[in-house]
Amino acid sequence: MAMMERIGVTKLHHHLLLLVLLLVVAAAGGGSVQAAEEDEMSGRRRRSRRRRAADVMVPITILNSAVDKGAVCMDGTPPAYTWTPGSGGGTGAGWPTERRRVCNNARTCRFRTASRHGSSDHMERRIAFTGIMSSAAADNPDFHSWNRVKIRYCDSGSFAGDAFDEGLKLQFRGQRIWGAVIQHLLDVGMASAEHVLLTGCSAGGLAAILHCDQLRALLPAAATVKCLSDGGLFLDAVDVAGGRSLRSYYGDVVGLQAVAPNLPETCTDHLDATSCFFPQNIIDGIKTPIFLLNAAYDVWQIEQSLAPNAADTSGTWRVCKFNRAACNASQLQFLQGFRDQMVAAVRVFSESRSNGLFINSCFAHCQSELTATWNGGSPALQNKGIAKSVGDWYFGRAEVKAIDCPYPCDKTCHNII
Repeated sequence: MAMMERIGVTKLHHHLLLLVLLLVVAAAGGGSVQAAEEDEMSGRRRRSRRRRAADVMVPITILNSAVDKGAVCMDGTPPAYTWTPGSGGGTGAGWPTERRRVCNNARTCRFRTASRHGSSDHMERRIAFTGIMSSAAADNPDFHSWNRVKIRYCDSGSFAGDAFDEGLKLQFRGQRIWGAVIQHLLDVGMASAEHVLLTGCSAGGLAAILHCDQLRALLPAAATVKCLSDGGLFLDAVDVAGGRSLRSYYGDVVGLQAVAPNLPETCTDHLDATSCFFPQNIIDGIKTPIFLLNAAYDVWQIEQSLAPNAADTSGTWRVCKFNRAACNASQLQFLQGFRDQMVAAVRVFSESRSNGLFINSCFAHCQSELTATWNGGSPALQNKGIAKSVGDWYFGRAEVKAIDCPYPCDKTCHNII
């Protein structure tokens, strides 16, 4: 049985909080419903293989009180989160959200309301916490004893929209969900947190960037508040046909979900709203310390931004984008250009001593929530794995500004294509 705001009775213990926003954006080309269903089943199989017997299954909490604030999932059901308390001497808190897609049109958005990505009625009642969310010291040495909270994703807009579509009868209330859940957590103990880390994967990595300064403003000045964006450095890149597939897709999302008012003013005061949905145009203006963890050859961006089916009409990239070994010299050169664009995008960002970087030359996407890539034989830069790099940066043990040499130099990668 799902917990109904039971955390309101059982207060957040200790003063450490890990908040995670884990989302994955949808295919820029707009696949079929059948393809979406197949992808969903494939994702379940991958998660099952990666899950270990020792993983703790954590129950859901339905936040019914948020409905009165208009903070609802796409189908009008209440938002939800999953929480596990800190232990021992833990004094921090973390927050992840599920890594799932955004939707940009009537067909894809309607489809999502029949799934956990658009309705809390369809969410799993228990999920495993692994990687940066793990409670095992061996797997997660720096954050295992923290309070860990994962916001469940059901708004399809990186927690940034605030609209109701009368024709579709769909709610896009991500910004309200963010506000309602954060206020609830503040009321039950987060207001006294001494250490907070907001993190997210994929579109959740984008959400962590968008909300980083907002969270900092709500917490005590004496608290250490930082943000980690994993696989969220989406680039406004040219695709293989010379167009900008992801820009077109993001433009639809920003318009459909009325995202513009919730974007950072440090960006919208000189750029259009769609440009300000791209992290490369936001990160230099964020005041709160941020760590960017990203694969230079981000497989989601290769498949859905650089070479989506709509741009690759001849099918030239059909094999390469799913198997790096099948790429010819011209295709590898194109991918090296994408890596160069990513490195250039973080140049000013990296000049801040408070920020951190771990950009490895792997064909991967999201590396913090899986034990294998977080700390179990993790990819390494400068002889330091991901968990150690993030921990050193967060606790100020070392400055971390690591950018890998170009592919194929890195032999520590967990490549997924």
